[in-house]
Amino acid sequence: MSNASGAGTATYTWSQVTAEAAFAPRDGAGALSFDGRMWLLGGWNPGDKEHFPTTCNSELWSSADGAEWTPHRHAPWEGRHTAGYAVHDGAMWIIGGDANQRHYQNDVWRSTNGVDWNCVCTQVPWAPRALHYTVVFAGAMWVMGGQTMPAFGGGDECFYADVWRSVDGVNWTCVCARAPWPARGAIGAAAVHDGRIWLPGGGRYDTPTTPQRSYWNDVWSSENGVDWTCVSGAAPWHPRMYHEVITFDDRLWVLEGWHELSTNRNDVWHSADGVHWEELADTPWAPRHAASVLVHENALWMIAGNNMESDVWKLTGSKAPKQVQ
Repeated sequence: MSNASGAGTATYTWSQVTAEAAFAPRDGAGALSFDGRMWLLGGWNPGDKEHFPTTCNSELWSSADGAEWTPHRHAPWEGRHTAGYAVHDGAMWIIGGDANQRHYQNDVWRSTNGVDWNCVCTQVPWAPRALHYTVVFAGAMWVMGGQTMPAFGGGDECFYADVWRSVDGVNWTCVCARAPWPARGAIGAAAVHDGRIWLPGGGRYDTPTTPQRSYWNDVWSSENGVDWTCVSGAAPWHPRMYHEVITFDDRLWVLEGWHELSTNRNDVWHSADGVHWEELADTPWAPRHAASVLVHENALWMIAGNNMESDVWKLTGSKAPKQVQ
């Protein structure tokens, strides 16, 4: 299965590593490349009460090749999905979580081996939220956006556009109380490219007060988390939330996602500058949202998601260099 885009300027190939991995289907699981292995952390599947008795779980799985997956003992953190996941300072981190346990998860956990986890912060200083966007940039972890989910965790409706920074996961500083982009969240994975944080698209989950969800396809970037530039007011890809953004082959990538009018998506787009986007046509995997996406061993990996299959795919290849005239 080969996918070429841009009139022969790029050759990328999707390969199905396995149609059914050892772990149960799930969405919103953390996906990190750490110490030579891929790690899958937690996840959500309310239809599977055996593996997800409380809607989300705290399972830990790892793999060196995407085909064979090793289960580890459950982590001590409460089951969750769509949390903040990061590799920083020689460790894996989980920052916050969701509201599926009828409260907001405001803790921070750290592991240097993927199996043993320590809670470094029981109560982050920012307001309760879920669906926040988390990146590692300039030697620190950054958390931005998100929202309350009153139907799940209670409280008043709040949509956030603030930006927080921490080096140690314990001490957090609000570097921007109100970014210029419309408050949003539901952006999976992380995009750091060309010395900047990138925020492509995103959305707002419905609440009892605001029953209509919102979706964006604008693209914002910042070199310091404080000053933001709208690079594109409307990218050519459809507005979406619960999509994945990542950097691979020195390019920004936007993959899959959800929009009510088109439900789950399986389109894939890439860009060198956030302005000009190319679609990678003929995606072979099923439409989904909230997949687990990471870069590992010079490949981009797509794992599971809201298609509720435990499939694993990888993308290899590269953008061809420009011809010298």
